Amino acid sequence: MSESNTLHPDQKNMEISLRHEEIQAKPQAQMKMQAQYAVGVACSKCGTLNDADAKFCASCGASLVQQDCPNCGNPVDGDADFCEMCHHYIRRDVCSFCGAHISEQDTFCPECGSPREGIVCPICHTKNDFSFCKQCGQPLTEDARSLQRQMQLMPEYQELRALAKECDDLQMQLPYSSEQEQQRDEESQRLRERILTLLAEDEGVKNFMVPAPAHKRCSLEELNVRKQRKMEQFAQLLDSLSVPPMPSPVKARNYVMAQKPAGVRLAWMCNYKNALHSSPCGCAKPHMGGKWVVLGHHSNQEIKDDK
Repeated sequence: MSESNTLHPDQKNMEISLRHEEIQAKPQAQMKMQAQYAVGVACSKCGTLNDADAKFCASCGASLVQQDCPNCGNPVDGDADFCEMCHHYIRRDVCSFCGAHISEQDTFCPECGSPREGIVCPICHTKNDFSFCKQCGQPLTEDARSLQRQMQLMPEYQELRALAKECDDLQMQLPYSSEQEQQRDEESQRLRERILTLLAEDEGVKNFMVPAPAHKRCSLEELNVRKQRKMEQFAQLLDSLSVPPMPSPVKARNYVMAQKPAGVRLAWMCNYKNALHSSPCGCAKPHMGGKWVVLGHHSNQEIKDDK
């Protein structure tokens, strides 16, 4: 005989009643969770549910406060100073060039003297809201030029520039078009070595080492391998120079733009949305950090074009 059949009728009724209450409690618990979710705030970046009065996500730190862009009306995060929809700087109380406080009545920043309405780049004639030209990267203020000079003294930046030049040289190098052309070039190199050696012997130089040509040609396959290896070195160095989160979006933009080397096609990958921008000048929250990534000359990766 089973245990349930040996129970007293009162015990059976009590067990049935408890099961009934348990069944009724499940939808009530679900309703309670839904009610809690309704009054909470879901993070737009990672989806974490936060307390209704939270200003920043407890999981990823993103801002939970939103406001409307004064230019186009689209929602933007409370700690963003740039609208990615209409591509306008939206803070009226913070100088977009240096990050200092500026009042609504100020036409020029009282700290750095930059005009509120922007600066036209003298090189490409693009109008800019920030200290570096979003089109060509030219520093537009004295503070920006000073920051760039400081960055150029860093050993990591010098190594970055050297690698960028090597990558650019490889892009300009032409491979052999045929085996006959390669044979002719090898014969020319042997003749070059013979002439330089004879000239050195005439001058009394012993154990003369013939310098290698500045740009040694090779096959298309070998050239592609060289390009790939050099790009990988460049990308690794960029990873080591990734920008950590900073308090100020303005100062973060200036630091990142001063860090950018010339000669290689790059894009800025932000930590805010993990999106690719042509530069941090098109990112709403560059102070969340990010890094430069190599696109190469023929990349089809999607970039959020900055107007």
